[in-house]
Amino acid sequence: MTKAAELAKMGEVLTNSQIGGRRNIVINGAMQVAQRATSATGVGASEGYFTLDRFEVAPSTNGRATMSQSTDTPDGFSNSLKLDCTTADTSIAAGEYFVLRTCFEGQDLQQFKKGTSSAEKVTVSFYVKGNASATYTCELSDTDNTRHNSQTFAVTTSWNRIILTFVGDTTGAFDNDNAQSLRLGFWLHSGTSYSDGTFASNTWHTADNKRVGDGQTSFFDSTDREFFITGLQMEVGSQATPFEHRSFGEELALCRRYLYQLDIAGDRIISTVLRPDNKRLFQLFFPVQMRADPTATTTYDADGSSAALASPSVSKEHFRARTDALATTTQDPRLTAFSMDAEL
Repeated sequence: MTKAAELAKMGEVLTNSQIGGRRNIVINGAMQVAQRATSATGVGASEGYFTLDRFEVAPSTNGRATMSQSTDTPDGFSNSLKLDCTTADTSIAAGEYFVLRTCFEGQDLQQFKKGTSSAEKVTVSFYVKGNASATYTCELSDTDNTRHNSQTFAVTTSWNRIILTFVGDTTGAFDNDNAQSLRLGFWLHSGTSYSDGTFASNTWHTADNKRVGDGQTSFFDSTDREFFITGLQMEVGSQATPFEHRSFGEELALCRRYLYQLDIAGDRIISTVLRPDNKRLFQLFFPVQMRADPTATTTYDADGSSAALASPSVSKEHFRARTDALATTTQDPRLTAFSMDAEL
């Protein structure tokens, strides 16, 4: 590359603010935070978040996997997300799929300039490996306008950094709100409903049958199949910069916008107040404002009797609820579950 070309590329990086803080739009891209669990079995039976924060599975398959936070990593990382096939699915129906994905609010994507004549390119980079060679598909999916852009990538038995630059989309702006506007997904299994059209790599379109690339491997073709990923980064521009490492505390705070879950242990009690009617009031202010009023999952134990907290009052900033009336001899009740979910 000539010196002039190098300077031009550096100019683009500076113009798109790729040098400095907050280059990476992905939260928990180093797979450090796992508030729910570090491992989950039977993944593939339903859609949802099971282990690492901000990473969900969207499945329609008879295949099953164990999803876990792994310590098998490339240099410079401590954790990866691992999928291990436990039940194969080699008879693939047309409408089957298994997608690992992370989702984004529209208000965090306005710098893409999507839907304008100056729409920006977007570069996705990540480290990946498997137990054998494979080909999978990485997709940007605009859920506001039902538009998709996909590229395939190769997996080997060694850690490799994949860099994929997606063209800007001049059609369909992202909504400027706290709802889901974009999914960054990894197709690991699919039927012909998503691949029997003419695949055009790195092209924005609306056709479901062009979403998965040619030569796609099925992750569920064998119970030997494994998939590891870490260092996931999405940034504006055509250049992949080094992965933006953030402190664990900073990453945890970003994750808590979508999930705030206490690790219940021992006799943990939070802000309880004894009312005149002998009911206990639980009250807690969240460490960060959540994306939306969360769905609360809470239970408590009082002298061996477990029950759900009653009359919850939940907002983006706080949670308040009470126990039922307790006997005067009851010890202070302890929480046995406390989870606030505001996921996209």
